[in-house]
Amino acid sequence: MHFTEAGVEEFLQIFNKNKTAIRNFPGCSHLQLLKDVDDPTIYTTLSYWDKKESLENYRKSDLFGQVWGRVKTLFSERSQAFSLEKFIEVA
Repeated sequence: MHFTEAGVEEFLQIFNKNKTAIRNFPGCSHLQLLKDVDDPTIYTTLSYWDKKESLENYRKSDLFGQVWGRVKTLFSERSQAFSLEKFIEVA
């Protein structure tokens, strides 16, 4: 997610206020916020969901609607979302 410089602080407040509720949403087993090492306005969330339906339930929830409704107004560029599955893991 690419934020305006003015939007970063508000995004972090929104994330911190809602991170526990998102992480405890049924089916979510992991939530992480990642920050770009070179650009302080770029962030990515990484979450693990037990199945696609759980993620879809979250996306249809009031929680998502409230969080995303506010966060998307803070972007400087259109955001992208990816759903990925483990393919190869090397221990």
